[in-house]
Amino acid sequence: MKNNVDKCVEGSALTLSEAFTVGIVGGGVAGSTAALKLSGMGINTVLFEAGASLVSGPPICHLHAGGNLYREISEQQCITLLEQSIATVRAYPHSVNRRPTVIAIPTTDPGEPDAILNRLELLTTHYKMLVKQDPDNAVLGSPDDYYTLFFREDMVALSDLPLPESPQTPQEWMIPVAHHMPHDNFKYPIVVVQEYGLSVFRLAATAALGLEDSPYCELKLGHQVTDLVSEGDGWTIQAKSAEGEVVSQRVDYLINAAGFRTGKLDDMVSSPKQRWVEYKAAYVAHWPSKPGQWPEVIIHGERGTPQGMAQLTPYPQGFIQLHGMTQEITLFEGGLVRSDDQTSYPPLPESMVEKADGGWEWPEIRERTSRAISHFAKWLPEFEQAEVGGKPLCGAQQIPGDDPSLRAADASFEGERYARVELVKASSALQAADRILEQLEALHGVTLPSDWNAPALSLTESLTESQVVEKAKTLTTLRGYPEALAIPFPEK
Repeated sequence: MKNNVDKCVEGSALTLSEAFTVGIVGGGVAGSTAALKLSGMGINTVLFEAGASLVSGPPICHLHAGGNLYREISEQQCITLLEQSIATVRAYPHSVNRRPTVIAIPTTDPGEPDAILNRLELLTTHYKMLVKQDPDNAVLGSPDDYYTLFFREDMVALSDLPLPESPQTPQEWMIPVAHHMPHDNFKYPIVVVQEYGLSVFRLAATAALGLEDSPYCELKLGHQVTDLVSEGDGWTIQAKSAEGEVVSQRVDYLINAAGFRTGKLDDMVSSPKQRWVEYKAAYVAHWPSKPGQWPEVIIHGERGTPQGMAQLTPYPQGFIQLHGMTQEITLFEGGLVRSDDQTSYPPLPESMVEKADGGWEWPEIRERTSRAISHFAKWLPEFEQAEVGGKPLCGAQQIPGDDPSLRAADASFEGERYARVELVKASSALQAADRILEQLEALHGVTLPSDWNAPALSLTESLTESQVVEKAKTLTTLRGYPEALAIPFPEK
């Protein structure tokens, strides 16, 4: 890592003193994005990550460009998620799986399609405004095609058409759904919306490729932070490496991006914060007989009940990622916990902490994956033929504040030298980094260029898709997942 001695970064107005260094604890999507943004501007960063690689936390799979998976959240949260998702696509273009999402409400659900139609119109209007402000924001396709409605007669007509090899239009993407999901099971209209997929492995690969070559970022993988000591005008980070070496690092500014363990760091620095933590898992199935190219399919349902939302996320080679928002599948009894007056770290059961760190037993993997397959097969009978495709993608998700339904969150601050990043959705990471840069400019003499808050990440914008995919494949091998999860979908 190089120190900045009143050095201007090419193309930037940034000037820093020699000693100024930012320490980041946690190399998930929050910490990695902050490191990419800051070090890309010439700010010295030191990133501590306990694991062997970056971005290996909760099961990221969906961009959430409008929040249409969540009927219960506010319209403002949906708009925020739309804006953040557009920025994420622009920053991590090779991480996106560009296929639409089907939103359907089963006849057994008390909800009605009208509940989200007004929201969709609001989001379309906002998307049009964002594209008018900057044509580069049109990353979700034409605003006029943000969503498309399908009625029962449309489904009947589509079911007579052949499956397309390479679907391009909403109608073509809907053909396999019309062929294989019984029409009488749903309320109408069914929606196809331009909410894309997000590959956690290609996102992790992008971050790794950008930071490994950055002269302004020192990566400390396999380093568990053991203590944080305030020094008045900065901090000392104490950590232990995987080999047992004790490390002490002096920094001027500290970013707590420790994921569901954020509260442990808050306790270390005596900065209490109320939050929830929820452990969740997604399951990997293999459906060799999968007919045609499928969109993502969301079947709305009441969270936590046996009829909870079902989510089918397609990948190449017949692999499918599944969520079932029931206590027997994605959710876990005792898996939603909150902090209290004694600690900022919600007491997640140790068995779930072990699972978050990879401690799954195969009998439970088979049982829960089979339940997830059967849950979706209620609406797609042929899917009952699917089988276990790998170990779960899992982790614990933190939710700041006192509202467990919150889905759009970013950064908060304690004093002038401590920031915490608490993401509920990965697409919020860039906004969190931008808020931290605002404080660095306001309080620490960092002069930022006029376009500092543009979504592009200078350290990664020259990466090619093939570079990202090859790196992502190595990460699937390292973590024990099918290589297909690293490959763009739909395949070209």
